[in-house]
Amino acid sequence: MRKLTCPTTLFTPAQFPRWVPPPPPPLPLPHPLLFHIARRLRPFAVPRRGWRASMDYGTKDHISGHWYSVPDLSLRDHRFSVPLDYSSPSDRITVFAREVISAGKEEKQVPYLLYLQGGPGFESPRPAEASGWMKRACEEYRVILLDQRGTGLSTPLTVSSLSQLGSATKLADYMKHFRADSIVNDAEFIRVRLVPDAEPWTILGQSYGGFCAVTYLSFAPKGLKSVLLTGGLPPIGNGCTADTVYKACFEQVLSQNEKYYKRFPQDIAVVCEVVNYLAKLEGGGALLPSGGILTPKGLQTLGLVALGSGGGFERLHFMFERVWDPILVPGAKKQISHYFLKAYESWIQFDTNPIYALLHEAIYCQGASSRWSAHKIRGEHEDIFNPIQAAKEARPVYFTGEMIFPWMFDEIHALRPFKETAHLLAEKQDWPPLYDVKVLNNNEVPVAAAVYYEDMYVNFNVAMETASQIAGIRLWVTNEFMHSGLRDGGPQVFDQLMGMLQGRKPWF
Repeated sequence: MRKLTCPTTLFTPAQFPRWVPPPPPPLPLPHPLLFHIARRLRPFAVPRRGWRASMDYGTKDHISGHWYSVPDLSLRDHRFSVPLDYSSPSDRITVFAREVISAGKEEKQVPYLLYLQGGPGFESPRPAEASGWMKRACEEYRVILLDQRGTGLSTPLTVSSLSQLGSATKLADYMKHFRADSIVNDAEFIRVRLVPDAEPWTILGQSYGGFCAVTYLSFAPKGLKSVLLTGGLPPIGNGCTADTVYKACFEQVLSQNEKYYKRFPQDIAVVCEVVNYLAKLEGGGALLPSGGILTPKGLQTLGLVALGSGGGFERLHFMFERVWDPILVPGAKKQISHYFLKAYESWIQFDTNPIYALLHEAIYCQGASSRWSAHKIRGEHEDIFNPIQAAKEARPVYFTGEMIFPWMFDEIHALRPFKETAHLLAEKQDWPPLYDVKVLNNNEVPVAAAVYYEDMYVNFNVAMETASQIAGIRLWVTNEFMHSGLRDGGPQVFDQLMGMLQGRKPWF
């Protein structure tokens, strides 16, 4: 196809030397979203440049560890004690961030770049070496990898930890503090404590991280020097835009299914056979290693990963190559292999990242409820997406995309304890605002965005509509990459966006 261009242990002061400079300037508060945190929270003294790299330093709010290394990179861990709710900062959680810089540059004055991971509910990458976009970024920046609250080492919300909250109502009330607005509050909390002189930093937002970046642009633009977005321009309309998102995304999901079966036509019969097998089992599906059940509808969710990222088609095909156990004894009963069932669960990571399932539709809500939007929109296409009917007719069984359905909280073992909570969140209406269109219309922060023409997760037309509302944004539209462009072609994508910001590459 033609390429388009267009709580944490705290150290006492006696345990390490400290240098205490004057307090940083107060945190700018351009919007009530930030809840007057500069007035309520004790200022933290930022470390001076040249502070000995071998030392730990810290205060009540911030603990920094020793430098350590992986090939060609130096890393340092930071833990921040932040309010769970910035409007009432009595309850605290820990937010973790990892500082990454090219080996040998630890003492140099290098600008800061904050990386916001996709999701929601997934931690930042763990660098094992200098590679990909991070290697390229470390040529110019000191990279901060933020584990967004509830993920990684940031007081992680896991299937087991969430059980401590008891009732579904308490859990739903707790979960409201883990959206983009709170993530931006955390980023600003960190910036004024970590960046020398609390200077603005550059942020790189991938996918949902881009959604958070647009929230940042809306409510705390003074903290930003520039913004890089990759596959992360969200719908910014009032109410809940989930219906708009899923209506648009279903079209691209259909297109990706057609491409998959054109690439691997032999899989039409294979997938039909699996669906027929699952439908005939007692209970309507096969028992999964975790204790859940794999039904025909569950099988369709493999499209969430396979259809929208680079190499996904191939991995799905090779997975179906080993769907059946071999018949070792003549007359033995045919059954799905443990390999396939285990592989299925490794693709659908709700057991380790439940935030994704619980808050996925909530990320589109401002003052309105989602009411299981994806489930509703899928129902409008039941003639196309009914797996049992498709298998009976020997036609392609279409996989679904990035969508969360209510029946998942019955069929996926890890999600069963959260069924009532999920329904409460789906009906919740008083979600606070995530974007300020007027501020975006008058944006003065340099923004460069990669928009992927065939993006299955962030629809192209929706992204372009949002781009039209952000003043001064510079767009790189391409079909050379899918949504996973930053992973698949990180140096190229990063260099293209930086070139646009720095004037090295044309943007019009």
